[in-house]
Amino acid sequence: MQLNTIQSAAGSRPSRRRVGRGIGSGLGKTAGRGHKGQKSRSGGYHKVGFEGGQMPLQRRLPKRGFKSHSLKFNAEISLDALSRIEAAEVDMLVLKNAGLIGELARVVKVIKSGEITKAVKLKGIGATAGAKAAIEAAGGSLSE
Repeated sequence: MQLNTIQSAAGSRPSRRRVGRGIGSGLGKTAGRGHKGQKSRSGGYHKVGFEGGQMPLQRRLPKRGFKSHSLKFNAEISLDALSRIEAAEVDMLVLKNAGLIGELARVVKVIKSGEITKAVKLKGIGATAGAKAAIEAAGGSLSE
């Protein structure tokens, strides 16, 4: 096989439909655009969601909720996941290398979900009240 002999699979690239090329093509005269109206003319179309001047659905419906843009910088980790880490001292870099938090995470918090039996020292990682109690009961500690 050589680069100049490579071809795409048969039927994978159908030929482009040529419109407005006479009666025999089946798409002559109006070229599949119908008769008259905005959609039949060149450059004649409207933006997505336009309803002919009627108030569009997207503006008619009430707006609710809010999605914080800072959410992508926050992460949480469970006690179960924390207990699976081999390191005795855990910080953000250890969690990122283990793949437990995303690369963009800046604020990490441990939540009380599951059990922890080994002593773990947390550095620069927050914890909920329940998680903090569980970590300290297992002999671990938290430092900011």
